[in-house]
Amino acid sequence: MLRDGDDLERQVEKLKRINAALIDRLDRADASRGSHWMLFQTAAVLEQELLARNRDLEQALAHLEAVNRELALARETADEANRSKTRFLRAASHDLLQPLSAAKLFLSHLSETVSEPLQVDLVTRIATAFDSTEELIRALLEISRLDSVRLDISSERVSLGRLFQRLMVDFQNDAEARGLELRFVISSATVMSNPVFLRRIAQNLISNAIKYTRTGRVLVGARREGADVWLEVHDTGPGIAPEDRERIFNEFERLAPDGEEPGTGLGLSIVRRACLRLGHEIALESAPGRGSVFRIRLPRALEAPGALAAGPAPAATTGAVQRLAGTPPDPLLMADPMAGPAPASLAGRRVLVVENDAAMRDAYALLLRRWGMVVATADGTQAALAQVAGFVPEALVTDYRLDRDDTGLGTIAALRRRLGTRLPALIVTAEPDPQLEAQADRLASALLRKPVSESELRETLSALLDARSRGAAAAE
Repeated sequence: MLRDGDDLERQVEKLKRINAALIDRLDRADASRGSHWMLFQTAAVLEQELLARNRDLEQALAHLEAVNRELALARETADEANRSKTRFLRAASHDLLQPLSAAKLFLSHLSETVSEPLQVDLVTRIATAFDSTEELIRALLEISRLDSVRLDISSERVSLGRLFQRLMVDFQNDAEARGLELRFVISSATVMSNPVFLRRIAQNLISNAIKYTRTGRVLVGARREGADVWLEVHDTGPGIAPEDRERIFNEFERLAPDGEEPGTGLGLSIVRRACLRLGHEIALESAPGRGSVFRIRLPRALEAPGALAAGPAPAATTGAVQRLAGTPPDPLLMADPMAGPAPASLAGRRVLVVENDAAMRDAYALLLRRWGMVVATADGTQAALAQVAGFVPEALVTDYRLDRDDTGLGTIAALRRRLGTRLPALIVTAEPDPQLEAQADRLASALLRKPVSESELRETLSALLDARSRGAAAAE
């Protein structure tokens, strides 16, 4: 009996152990199911958050795309506004400078007919007002061109010797009129720059130096420094205080009180813009009472085999170009001994004027006939070709922009073909395009910018006709 009882107890204990094992397994299974459920719930929450973040990201991307479209539209609008401004100013330059040029030529003729002091004073004041208007228009046009993103400014070899020769001719009379000594230090350096804009930079610096220097001198030279050359303009003017050195490069900023000195206050602004576009560093050293030195750093060009440092200078520079320390001028910068005598009279010479503006044609004819020239006029290339059927000109004066696609360049080429000779030609234009100089050079023609002065017109025509006469004499 006891044995049977022991077996039963053992079986009960065994069942208890099995039951405990089953309960433990069930507990573990329940715990496992709880963990999986929690993971499932967490995953569901994360999925909802991810979907929300994706929606936020899509909205942000859509907003960014909209902003980019608005920016692109604004940029295109700004570019078109800039292009429109450039087109407007180019057209305005022609439309404003054309009547201004005619008015100056009429005024020049009027100045020869008045003698009363009051009348002479009024003519002088009108001429000064015209000059100021011209200077302002040209300065605004230059700033517009330099601000244009489409302006392509290429660099080439520029001889500082030749540049200094032209600058001497530009400013010698102005300096003498103010009782100043203008000196150029001869340089054989050749630099890499844009010749048109480099000349304009130098012109503005020299003009400013002459304008603000009451007594003493203005010195222009070049100093080599490693692979670069510094173009320098020194003056003995009043100097510039440290707090004003940055301000003077702003538009319409002038240190002199209004009306004390002529000018627009745009010259140094143009210098800074041109230097930025060309990649030239500009430096200023100055102190009140000690004058100023403006410097432009230019990359030195590699020497070209067999290249001359400078060509013959115009007669106007003879004896004017000097070295510091009093050494004699470089022979390369002296006047050409074969240049011939002074220009002959224009009286009796035949000239054809091609100009589509009636007022300009009348102004040219009035002025040229006063000089004793025989004048024929035309309003375009076809009319000019008709004129030479019975009139053989010795020189041509033509506007650049005629009607529609008709240009002065085409007029020159057509007349030379018709006449079978290289007719001396002068292009007078209000176009601001600096490439016109190169185009005129290729046609061996002279170029002047409107408004043209009487002296410019007379000197240029005299030079063209003298060259023609010398060529004809040499051919005999």
